[in-house]
Amino acid sequence: MKNLELILPFSIPPSGLENDLLKAMQTPALARLIASAKRMPLRNIDPFSKALVHEYFLANELQGAHDCDPPVTLNRMRDMGLQPVDGRWFTLQPVHIHIARDHLVLTDQRRLDISEQESRVLFEIAKTATDEAGMTLQYGNASTWFLRADGWTGLKTASADAACGHNVDIWMPDGEHARAWRKLQNEIQMMWFAHTLNDEREAQGKKAINSVWLSGGADTLMEQEKRIHTAQSFADLLFAPDLQNTQNAQNKTTSTDTTCVLLEHLTESAINSDWGQWLTQMQTLENDWFAPVLAALKNRQLNSITLHCSDAHLLASFKLTPWSLRQFWIKPRLQALFTLKPT
Repeated sequence: MKNLELILPFSIPPSGLENDLLKAMQTPALARLIASAKRMPLRNIDPFSKALVHEYFLANELQGAHDCDPPVTLNRMRDMGLQPVDGRWFTLQPVHIHIARDHLVLTDQRRLDISEQESRVLFEIAKTATDEAGMTLQYGNASTWFLRADGWTGLKTASADAACGHNVDIWMPDGEHARAWRKLQNEIQMMWFAHTLNDEREAQGKKAINSVWLSGGADTLMEQEKRIHTAQSFADLLFAPDLQNTQNAQNKTTSTDTTCVLLEHLTESAINSDWGQWLTQMQTLENDWFAPVLAALKNRQLNSITLHCSDAHLLASFKLTPWSLRQFWIKPRLQALFTLKPT
C-alpha cells in the first residue's frame, strides 16, 4: 500500500455548531493532517439529490444529474458473499416510518436494533408478497435484503441515508413503475401489520418495523463502484486478507497502489444530530486512524494520504505527501475543515 484514501462521511460539521465542536475536539493528528494538506477543489451537489455526496463519489457519479441514487446493490451483494444472477437488483431494507405533524418521516435504520430472528420472520412474510408478484427476494443480513425486479429499469430511487429525517414523499421511488412499487410496499406493510412481531417489539420499547425502503437499483452488467476496503483500524488494514490479495493483483497489472477505506463512524450520530456521540466517534478515528496514519506518512511508509471529508452535500479532499509535513511553520489547525463553504 503506497497511497491511502480515507473517505469520512459527515466529518464536516453542520453550520452553527463549528465553534462548539472545535472547542471539544482533542484530535491533534487530524489537525496536523488538515493544516498541512493541499485542499483540492470543493465538490457539491443539490440539496434534493437522491443520495449523499459521498455515495455519488464512491460510485464515480459526482458529475451529471442526481435524480437517482447510485447503482450500489450488486456491490453490497458481493460484499455479503452473494452472487447475483443476471437481472436488475435493488436493495430492500426493513425500516420504520413515523408520523410527524403533517407528513411521514423515515427513521435511521441503524437505531432500530433488528435482530436476526426478527429479520428472518419479516423476510419470509415479505417473500410471500414478492413471490406472488413474480419477483425474487434474497436475504443478505438482518438489515439488508435484495429484490430482483427485471422490469423496473426506469425506476428512480433515493438512498435511505439521504431520505432519513425528511418527508418521505419527496424521496419515494419515481418513474414508470412507481405505482407497482407502491402496491408491493403496501402489501408488505399490511402483512407485517397483521403479525404479532411488532406488538412484541413495541412492548419492549422498540419501534415497529412497519415498512420497506427500496434503493440502489443495478443491472448485473453495470460497472462496479470504487473498490472499498473495511477495517477496524489502520493496523488491522495493513494485515487485512482482502488488501493483501488486491495488492498482489495490482503488482501484476499496474504500478498504481491506492487503497480506499470508507470510515462511517460519524454517520449515525450526524444523521440523528447526536453530537456527543459524534465527538466520541471522532476520538475513536483519531486513535485508530489519524494518529497511526500520520506516523506512517512521517516514516515514509506511505507515499500519499488523501482525506475525503463530507457532509450531506459537500465534499472536500485534502492530500498530503511526506513533504507536506516538512512545513514545520504550519500549526496544527482544523479551521480548513470547519470553515468550508460551497461554491
